[in-house]
Amino acid sequence: MPHATFQTPLGICAIAWNENGLTRFLLPDPDRPPGAGAVETPSWISQIVDRVQRHLAGDPQDFANVLYDFSKVPEFVRSVLQATLDIKPGRTTTYGELAAAIGLGPSAARAIGSALGANPWPLLIPCHRVIAATGGMTGFSGPGGVGMKVKLLALEGAQLLAE
Repeated sequence: MPHATFQTPLGICAIAWNENGLTRFLLPDPDRPPGAGAVETPSWISQIVDRVQRHLAGDPQDFANVLYDFSKVPEFVRSVLQATLDIKPGRTTTYGELAAAIGLGPSAARAIGSALGANPWPLLIPCHRVIAATGGMTGFSGPGGVGMKVKLLALEGAQLLAE
């Protein structure tokens, strides 16, 4: 599967794709080694890379129009991720509100959190914009954990509650 790593203001990210769309995106990780040499990328991947670099430099981007390959994503997770694409930069929603957006009750909040934890495209499908009903920052499995979630939300200008 074709893939590439690239530098951003927050560290090295990775991206993978196939003929059907984007298959994976990895957030900056201080332990990720840089890629071994230049990888030729299709222009649509280069455009995503450019947008990620701009986003992580403080110019918020909306990645809802990216072509994602959902073929290996279970149907429930897919519905959660597709609803998550509606959360625009600088905004947040709760796990319960996201459950309601796909026609489920607040008791599905935990299942929503599990689905977001399986997100193969963090940042691009903005699971970091989903917060606890109390406004607390919980449940971020990417590199840097909740600290990265807060950093991404702050870059986007989201209103955050002080603990």
